[in-house]
Amino acid sequence: MAATDRFAILGPGKAGTAVGHLLRRAGYEITAVAGRRLDAARQAVSYTGGTATTDFAQAAHGADCILITTSDDAIETVCKAVSAAGGFRAGSKVLHTSGVGGLDILETASRRGARVGCIHPIQTFADTESAIAKIPGSTFGVTADEDILPWADRVVEDLGGRPFHVSAEDKPLYHAAACMASNYLVTLMYLVEEVYGRMGLSREDARRAFWPLVRGTIANLESKGSILSLTGPIARGDTGTVGKHLRGFRKRFPELTKLYREMGLFTAEIAGRKGSVTEGKLADIRAMLKGGRKG
Repeated sequence: MAATDRFAILGPGKAGTAVGHLLRRAGYEITAVAGRRLDAARQAVSYTGGTATTDFAQAAHGADCILITTSDDAIETVCKAVSAAGGFRAGSKVLHTSGVGGLDILETASRRGARVGCIHPIQTFADTESAIAKIPGSTFGVTADEDILPWADRVVEDLGGRPFHVSAEDKPLYHAAACMASNYLVTLMYLVEEVYGRMGLSREDARRAFWPLVRGTIANLESKGSILSLTGPIARGDTGTVGKHLRGFRKRFPELTKLYREMGLFTAEIAGRKGSVTEGKLADIRAMLKGGRKG
């Protein structure tokens, strides 16, 4: 399979360049890389091989498999333009790498007789080199026409990834969960820096203070999972400490009180599943967090 499939990459960014490089390393031929700027396409070709071009339709027409790795907002536009220019053939395989986009954004390729799908790595990339290093070992959400689903899985495996199937209907929720794990973690750390900033610490000093705690928590999450990794006052049923937290937020950081309450309620749910605290203590904590009992 790898020896006969020829890929064109439409979009010479970090993801497209890295995936093209890894496909080439796995034995696939990269026939062309197309980008709006020829210099960007040429830079990508130094990793992937093939021809650099600004003609997306020509690049697509010369390949069996087309991987659209533009920004999410541009995928449908590129697909329509390539379809209108005759770049897709019946039997072509067209994939995109968007986490949130379904198969509908490739509809114009489907109407041309192409089979369509999506392979999305649950990963974040700072640059091309880090993408090449991180993609192997990553899990990919795979959505595809049923008849090419085994092929899409095989492509992911050849990239060194682990495929799991996501329905088109579940794509937005799938991507939202990934954003919570990555983007919202950054937001939470930002807010921790803000809290420490009220005490006079710079962001750098705040990170230096809390980062060993974060690192240890992430290590526990990786080895034990979320439920067994939970520690702290809610896991212990320490209502006095939770009450002091609430009073501190109301006095010094009232705009974060609601967030603390909501996260505390979810934390109480985890503590209940862990079985580390009695139901009576959890009921007291929930009442306090909901505002029914004075904290």
